[in-house]
Order: sequence, then structure tokens, then C-alpha cells
Amino acid sequence: MNTDHRKPIILHTDIGTDIDDSWALAQLLESPHLRPLLVLTDTGDTLYRAAVAGKLLEQAGRTEVELAAGIVQHPNPCTCNLASWLGAYRAEDYPGRFTSSGIDRLIELAMDESQEEVTLVSIGPLPSLAEALRREPRIAPRLHFVGMFGSINSSHDGRPYPVAEYNVRLAIKACQEVFAAPWKSITITPLDTCGRIRLSGELYQRIVSSDKPLLQALIDSYRAWLKFGNAQEDGRSSILFDTVAIHLAYSHRFLQLEELKIAVRDDGFTVVDNDHGHPMLVATAWSDLPGYQKCLTDLLCRKGEENESPCR
Repeated sequence: MNTDHRKPIILHTDIGTDIDDSWALAQLLESPHLRPLLVLTDTGDTLYRAAVAGKLLEQAGRTEVELAAGIVQHPNPCTCNLASWLGAYRAEDYPGRFTSSGIDRLIELAMDESQEEVTLVSIGPLPSLAEALRREPRIAPRLHFVGMFGSINSSHDGRPYPVAEYNVRLAIKACQEVFAAPWKSITITPLDTCGRIRLSGELYQRIVSSDKPLLQALIDSYRAWLKFGNAQEDGRSSILFDTVAIHLAYSHRFLQLEELKIAVRDDGFTVVDNDHGHPMLVATAWSDLPGYQKCLTDLLCRKGEENESPCR
């Protein structure tokens, strides 16, 4: 009998390009109500991405979490934005369980009868998930799907117009296939909500000054990411899009959600389509944005013995 009451999570991520995936992984590891089973990397050089995730997992002391690489495609140019932080570390160096056959491992976990109410949190483009559904369509009804996708009415930093959002635009057909799958439930945060998340001022300083090894690794990688992009640290985080998807895996607090029929057009735009769209819960607005920013900071900085999440 499983006495662990934490919600089991599979994280699907393109960690290693934008830094927000690294913040989201740290958030997942610090969430007392979530139990990460697997981190599956996707898009481009998935072995590089697995190395980034593996180094963070190892520095957090969380090597019980499995690590897996999805379809390996080597983009030109390579978006290895954290290569300087990664150094010589490789996915094969991860002391926990690592497999380069990530799609097969995802299917095995999803079909495992001993796992109940597993949530798949997706924070990257979807080629490997689409391939998993082609190989084994029965995984969808066994999983709750939570993702960071789309732009309905607004975009980055609240700009009042939608865009073809990156996670959708980079693999449009795959996103169409994944949205059409019969998931147990589906919830997304588009740029309307997740595109407004930054930590600054006292909240950001709490992260920077923390002595927690995970947060020190996170800030070191953030500074390497800034240097790669020839940017300067300015006392705040970049936009932390993906953290909202982690939050939605266990709580709707701070957000306004609507049930909408969503479709992905062939040009990469995500739209409400009452005739052809797929019903899902969509986080369309914030009820308390400052509250979420504080709860995210409190969660990342929490002491390990605390059993309650400040974001619940």
C-alpha cells in the first residue's frame, strides 16, 4: 500500500534554453505536495537538456527522481544556453536512474497500474509527447495534463495582443495532436497569465541570498544564462513562465480559470474555437498576482521540514 500522499508528477521540459524551466524544476522539487517521478527532456539536443536537469537534481540531493531524454535532434544553431554552467557534466553522469529511451519510459510509467492519478506537467514543445501518444494512445486517459502553452488575449508582460507562443510554434502539429488527446483532464496557462511572472526587489534578493544548494545552483545557472545572452543581472528574474504550470498541478489559488474550447491554428496561434476546439481549463487572469509571486518565493526558500506549501 502506498502511504505517500504526495501527487505523482512527470515533468516534460525543454530545460536548457530559457532559464524558466530551471526555476520550475526547483519549484517542483521544493513542493511538499508533489512527488516527481520522472523528468523527460524534449526538443533538439535532449541529452544536453537531460544533463542540465541532472546537474540540478544532483545538487538538490534529489537523485531518486528518474531522468530521461526524448527524441534527440541536434538543432542548428544549438540552443545550449547553459553549456558554460554545465561544464563537463553529462546526462550519463547522473547518479540516479537515467535512460536515453525517454518515450518508452514515459509509457511504462503511465501504464503502471500501481501509479494512481499521475499528472503530466508539460513546459516545452511537444514532439516527444506526440510520439508517445502515437506509440501508445492509452496513456492519455490515464494522465492529467497541465501545460504552459499559447497566448489567448495577451502576451509577454501583459502586452495587449496575442502571439504565436514558443512552445506551440516550435512544434505546431505535435501540439495539435497532444491537445486532441483524451486526457483525464487538461489545464493550461497561456502567456495571458504566465507571461507576467517576475521576481524582483526583496523577493528576488531572498532567492539570491539563500544558502540552499539548489537555489545557489539556480542563481549560478541564471547568471550563466544571462552571460550567454550578453545581458546583465538587473535585480530581478527573467519571466518565469513555467512556474505557473507547476503551481497548477496542485492548486488554482491566485488564478482565474475558465473552461474554454481551444484550438491551435496552423500558423501557431492558440485560439478559442467553439466549433472545433478541445475543452480545457485555461488560466486566463490573475486574482492575486503579488500573492503568487510571494508564495513562489516562500516555497523556494522554505525549510525542508515544513510540510505545508505556502501556495496551497
